[in-house]
Amino acid sequence: MREQLSIAFVVPLQGPTGIYGPSCLACAQLAVEQLNAGRGIAGRQVELVQVDAGRAPSAVAEEVGRLVDSGRVDAVAGWHISAVRVALTRRIGGKVVYAFAAMHEGGDDTPGVFMLGERPVNQLLPATHWIGAQHGVRRWAVVGNDYIYPRVTATTTTKALQGSASSIVQSDFVPLGTSDFSSVIQGLEQADVEGVIMLLMGQDAVHFNRQFAKAGLSERLLRLSPAIEENTLLAAGPTANKGLYAAAAYFDGLATTESGEFARDYYARFGTWAPALNAVGESCYEAVRFLARLGEMAGSISIDAVSALPTGHFYDSPRGLLRLDGNLVDQDVYLASANGLEFTVEDQIARTG
Repeated sequence: MREQLSIAFVVPLQGPTGIYGPSCLACAQLAVEQLNAGRGIAGRQVELVQVDAGRAPSAVAEEVGRLVDSGRVDAVAGWHISAVRVALTRRIGGKVVYAFAAMHEGGDDTPGVFMLGERPVNQLLPATHWIGAQHGVRRWAVVGNDYIYPRVTATTTTKALQGSASSIVQSDFVPLGTSDFSSVIQGLEQADVEGVIMLLMGQDAVHFNRQFAKAGLSERLLRLSPAIEENTLLAAGPTANKGLYAAAAYFDGLATTESGEFARDYYARFGTWAPALNAVGESCYEAVRFLARLGEMAGSISIDAVSALPTGHFYDSPRGLLRLDGNLVDQDVYLASANGLEFTVEDQIARTG
């Protein structure tokens, strides 16, 4: 066994989701430094092997597969889109533990895969109910990227809203990397809707928000996103963020003891001009620390050791108290409104079960 425990750290460094990369790298580095100042993971010092998830899913999966097959890495972690996750699980599923940090569309029973992010039942659905109750928004349009997470999430939300006062009445899906939303904007101008559920990632969301505001739609339609975070607000600019809501388990400035301690450590390590602290970056911190938690409980992070763990384990994180439920994580989720270039947390919409 090598002295170091190596993690293939799979995060986007280019493409539409590359906007998240610097935050992911900084947060994961903080986690590694904190762990290595103690026992590391299962008594071994930790290193990250960076893999760029901003490429084609097949290319990402092949690189990670070679790292796993050669024994170069002992685990996989990071934030990336679900299309990359699906390619990875097909290539490495059952070989090493895989901590998938991003919000996701639902379960994945591949051995060794842990889905750490928010999911529609505790993120998008309670957010639509809250906005409906507070602002009377009942008729929603979906605008999303065309891959598994937006499509499955839209379908799940549509079915879950049946029989309630709210409904999704139209959907548009565009390729990842879209910068011209003129046809989508035109459709929204003519639609009988009161709000837009944005399932757009990274730079695509930036382009959409700018064009949405320029068309004057922010004056009459609210927007809700499970993926908008602080980098996206900064990139779009304050005039593009009016009437924009985000649902997430973490926001910079979240008024909890745990999040405050994390922010203090982050800015003490990287300074005032550090990459934006946000849900995406923090989720990467979560993923690395989660592997350490598995090591504490199981004595190692091998597939066999981890598979024998009981469910229902509670643990603390910057997101507060979390509960491991099978390979999913229950967590508190908050709804925030955009206020210029920052978020204001409005309410807690889901609690750890």
